[in-house]
Amino acid sequence: MRQVMTLIAVTLVLISAGPASAAPHPAATSFAVTDSIAGPDGYWDLLAVDAKARRLYVGHGDRVVSMDLTTGKLNPKFAAGQHVHAAIPLPHNRVLATNGGSNTATVFDAGTGKVIADIPTGADPDNAILDPATGMVLVMDHEGGDITFIDAEKLSSPGRVAVGGELEQGAATGHGKVFVNIEDQSRVAVIDTVARKVSAYYKIPGCKGPTGLAFDPKTDLILTACDNETAVALHASNGSVAATLKIGKGPDGAIFDPVRNLFFVPCGRDGVLEIIAVKSDGTLDVVETVKTAVGARTATMDPATGKIYLPTADFDFKNSAPGQRPKLVPGSFRILVVSAK
Repeated sequence: MRQVMTLIAVTLVLISAGPASAAPHPAATSFAVTDSIAGPDGYWDLLAVDAKARRLYVGHGDRVVSMDLTTGKLNPKFAAGQHVHAAIPLPHNRVLATNGGSNTATVFDAGTGKVIADIPTGADPDNAILDPATGMVLVMDHEGGDITFIDAEKLSSPGRVAVGGELEQGAATGHGKVFVNIEDQSRVAVIDTVARKVSAYYKIPGCKGPTGLAFDPKTDLILTACDNETAVALHASNGSVAATLKIGKGPDGAIFDPVRNLFFVPCGRDGVLEIIAVKSDGTLDVVETVKTAVGARTATMDPATGKIYLPTADFDFKNSAPGQRPKLVPGSFRILVVSAK
């Protein structure tokens, strides 16, 4: 994610969705931005949906922002943090946020935002995912090169696993395996969550700066979004290449929709959302490119409705120093909603 923002600056600028709802969303392949929800100023990173509680959580600089998915009402001061990267729902009405500024993961009460626990992590905790098979949260320590395991019940860490490199997003199979992108090595680490060890590394041919990652359990494919305008699909069983596709610039996320058999890749520098279909024969194809906004580089999906949520803001290029993170236009932060037509 650092690479994406750096490249945006230079050019003057998960996780997969949860299980499908009992009321599946339309199997459409035509999408558009249908809403824009204003929020507080500041930089943002990853976001996640709590399908059961009907809430959206956004890692938003010095805080976690939450939104009621039923009413669209946003709580700009849900919980405080320190350079928050990710905020994910946990069992028992809890939320875990990663704090890159303090090397901790904080667990909050999802109703009140009250702090329940602060858990030490490795250096610069970034993405986090809950592994359904073990009940462990895996926190990707971006600069530390390791994964901090956190017991979602006990709210304590049984230890870390050394992976190496700059760790980015991950995707869980639900059967004791998690895949994690290594941004500076163009590899995927395969994590055995039961044994808590690295079981394999897969090379990602033709991929530079892998960030977003999503898993399709039907075809056993993992899709990696790469910074060189490429998405690469690998067979999860052995790491062999299934497809290489051209996408937009500046991706920093990937989602799989198991109802429509679609991958979604937000590309922040071009301001587009790439939609990739998984066909009946297992092949992949970019079927639509939806215009979003420059800066909309991360996304999540509500499995109950199929709506995609993308945070973004307008950039003040004129008053930003070259090579630095661009300043934001005050009052421009918003969460875009992409829906099927």
